[in-house]
Amino acid sequence: MKRLIMARYGEIILKGLNRPVFEDALVKNIKGALRHCGEVNIHKAQANIYIEPADDEKTDEMVEILRHVFGVVSIIVAYEVEKDINAIQAACVEVFESALSSAKTFKVEAKRADKRFPLKSPEICMEVGGYILEHYHNLSVDVHNPEVTVNVDIREDKAYIHTGRIKGAGGMPAGTNGRAMLLLSGGIDSPVAGYMIAKRGVRLEAVHFFSYPYTSDRAKDKVMKLAKILASYTGGMKVHIVPFTDIQLEIRDKCPEEYMTLIMRRFMMQIAQRVAEKRDCKALVTGESIGQVASQTMNALAVTDDAVSMPVFRPVIGNDKEEIVEISRRIGTFETSILPYEDCCTVFTPKHPSTKPIIEKIVSAQEVLDVERLINEAVDGVETLWV
Repeated sequence: MKRLIMARYGEIILKGLNRPVFEDALVKNIKGALRHCGEVNIHKAQANIYIEPADDEKTDEMVEILRHVFGVVSIIVAYEVEKDINAIQAACVEVFESALSSAKTFKVEAKRADKRFPLKSPEICMEVGGYILEHYHNLSVDVHNPEVTVNVDIREDKAYIHTGRIKGAGGMPAGTNGRAMLLLSGGIDSPVAGYMIAKRGVRLEAVHFFSYPYTSDRAKDKVMKLAKILASYTGGMKVHIVPFTDIQLEIRDKCPEEYMTLIMRRFMMQIAQRVAEKRDCKALVTGESIGQVASQTMNALAVTDDAVSMPVFRPVIGNDKEEIVEISRRIGTFETSILPYEDCCTVFTPKHPSTKPIIEKIVSAQEVLDVERLINEAVDGVETLWV
């Protein structure tokens, strides 16, 4: 009896003639995600991707990895058996012994994709359920709220049995909807924004602004940990570390205090766009939520957008902090995001930032700076790391 993993996908089914492109991308991403798990045999059929590990002991590890692969809606650890009702009955009693012997209630659900199979779905449930009751006297049938559900899936080639689905990440396969550059801070919001846009099939790279010695190496390590968590969903990513201290000092010394944050944000956007263009990224992604802080009012966002020509995606723009925190906990970034290491945005914060800025005034205020020189020096000093 063969044990295998079935990864099921969702909206890819609706892609019509383009469906094979998305399926092949998902298979490629799954192979990449499982590359450290030894030899695997992967094939696709009937909206499922079948994954057969050479080493059965790797199955649990592989399931955990697959939970993070965008495009996988659900995961089933199943057993392949012959399409014979006697073989199916015997396999259910043997394979699910641990679950069935410790439960009080159960039910059987059956799907018959192969209509040539002599028993219909209700008949399969009756035959398998009756056989289980003969062998486990501790059990009774509860079709509404059972402790254990035994699933029998009759397909074209084989029958498969399992006891339930594990929820996957869903979304679209990474890389099927282009590439974007995430402005990744050490906070809660930007990793969530990166996760949300990556879930739609966008391949991510990240840019992080580092203000040594005002921010420490521990702050940079924190960002790299966040990037590593995101990479578990995206299949790896490049992080571009931008030296930002000189720009911030120039802004602090030469520009009005109430405009410091906005001018700083404009520099960030321009530098991120330069790096994105070099890396063939077609959009920028930020973790801004409208009205959350002074630099994220509608007027302020217009000021920062004015600095770039590239589209800016803000996946959490309409979420409040509680909603963003909930997502960060679910994807595993929250505990790292709240580590007490400051990023460059919090070091040079003005006491009374402008909340209703006018673009023309901001542009005029930054004319005292050699903008092009500062941007070029920052881009030339970028350190690129792979996670």
